[in-house]
Amino acid sequence: MTSELPDMRASDAERERVAEVLREAVAEGRLQMEEFEQRLDATYKARTHGELEPLVRDLPAPGGAAVAPVAAGQRRTGSMARWADRIGRPATSKGAFAFWGGFSRRGNWTISRVFTAFAMWGGGEIDLREANFEDGEVVIRCFAIMGGMQVTVPPELNVDVRGIGIMGGFGEHTKDDGVPAPDAPRVRITGLALMGGVGVEHKRSKAEKQRLRDAERPRLEKGEG
Repeated sequence: MTSELPDMRASDAERERVAEVLREAVAEGRLQMEEFEQRLDATYKARTHGELEPLVRDLPAPGGAAVAPVAAGQRRTGSMARWADRIGRPATSKGAFAFWGGFSRRGNWTISRVFTAFAMWGGGEIDLREANFEDGEVVIRCFAIMGGMQVTVPPELNVDVRGIGIMGGFGEHTKDDGVPAPDAPRVRITGLALMGGVGVEHKRSKAEKQRLRDAERPRLEKGEG
């Protein structure tokens, strides 16, 4: 990016666009984790375009174009969208119930700030990888009685698991590599698993994995891998 007005004050949206470029760069192996953390910290402290410009000057934007944090980007949805664009939407679901059956919440949906899920002699799926969020602070209450429930979250989400398992299990499982994003929603998962289980898995969506592969392909073709 070459800014003609380096002293112009930077907006929150411009800082978020720079943070998005940095997260993609560390996912592609262009930045080491220590340098990524330093640049990300500097991004959120930056006050002007001139302070933002050096942080992404040596990095490509998604699709290989020159980075331009001050330019409006193409509208994205799901995991392609910036976290700021995924927060503050009207809730489309406030809870789920399964009895001798199952429920599923996945894809492009909006979770309420308090979401309650109950499964008895059944199962349920709560997938937040492509979801939007009514609020930046979300509580998911899971109650599984002789049943099971699976919560799938992206690696960048800030997650706190505090459930209880009685003759069952309640906890986190496998994790994809990823760093919680400071601008991502904070999700607290709590509840009870009685003779059943509630699992929390950190995993990228197929769309996100494909996007990362597409971003990596040009570099591999050039022999940079």
